[in-house]
Amino acid sequence: MSISWIYLVLAILLEVFATTMMKLSSGLSLLAPTVCMFLGYILSFTFLALALKNIEISVAYAIWSAVGIVLISIIGIMFFNEQYNWVKIISTVFIIIGVAGLKLSST
Repeated sequence: MSISWIYLVLAILLEVFATTMMKLSSGLSLLAPTVCMFLGYILSFTFLALALKNIEISVAYAIWSAVGIVLISIIGIMFFNEQYNWVKIISTVFIIIGVAGLKLSST
């Protein structure tokens, strides 16, 4: 695994962290989660930019957003009591299939 892929993994994890902090900030009304959210997004975009040095933008962004969607969906269900159903599950699977297709079609 090249360093660019490690940067992409870090970007994904930081984006998921930042989005979770956004939820916990109660509409940006709580200081600590709000600060953590901004720091998480700054670091996430920094690592995404570093990953883009060697990974195609369409592939990197698709992976970044799709893995983020899947992880945030799991966090929402497990920790925020979000409802899930077959339509949500199948739709998420289609996102994963689309990202896999982009990766397989890249050079």
